[in-house]
Amino acid sequence: MKKIAILQSNYIPWKGYFDLIAAVDEFILYDDVQFTKNDWRNRNKIKTPKGVEWLSVPVGKNINRKIKEVELNNSQWQQNHWKTITSNYKRAPYFEEISTLFKPLYLEKSFVNLSELNRKLIEEICAFLGIKTKISDSSSYQLEGDKTERLVNLCTQTEATEYISGPAAQSYLEVEKFNQHNIKVSWFEYGGYPEYPQLWGPFEHGVSILDLLFNCGPESNRFMKYVSNE
Repeated sequence: MKKIAILQSNYIPWKGYFDLIAAVDEFILYDDVQFTKNDWRNRNKIKTPKGVEWLSVPVGKNINRKIKEVELNNSQWQQNHWKTITSNYKRAPYFEEISTLFKPLYLEKSFVNLSELNRKLIEEICAFLGIKTKISDSSSYQLEGDKTERLVNLCTQTEATEYISGPAAQSYLEVEKFNQHNIKVSWFEYGGYPEYPQLWGPFEHGVSILDLLFNCGPESNRFMKYVSNE
């Protein structure tokens, strides 16, 4: 039995993204698809004294690119992002501890493209949370067919017996094509998360996992559903 999930890379994703990774045996970053403007690929939300605000990686205006083709032309944004993160989370209980993971990535490393950036951050966070799921790039496999067929082909190439998808795909995913290959389709449930100690006003679930890490540190797993608490 092998479970896989296939999802576009996101910039410092929210906790649900990492629970999905933890719930499967292989997680495929699906960056061979169209880059979408004003989406989670290059931005995410953080909490500030003024409320929830976007933290966006500048990628230019051209949307006629695949996600993996989105280049990052300079590193000034990295310094700006770290400054913003620091100013809003320096009072969090575990800021100093978690900063040792992220500060070098923002201030000492440069990234060629968006996919490289997203994958590196995702891998670092998985390592901290103890998530041992195999992470692959869709470009490592052959992609053929229409929207659903490409996903089915990825499942067959990885010898998956179960495909776990986000609930939003229920409106377009052709489940019968998975059934033809004896691949079970399951819908991931993102609800039911407990609240955790959080800075700045009313609790918000839909923010970057950085918020959870800075506020809860090594206790972060307690506020997730599929990540082991061991």
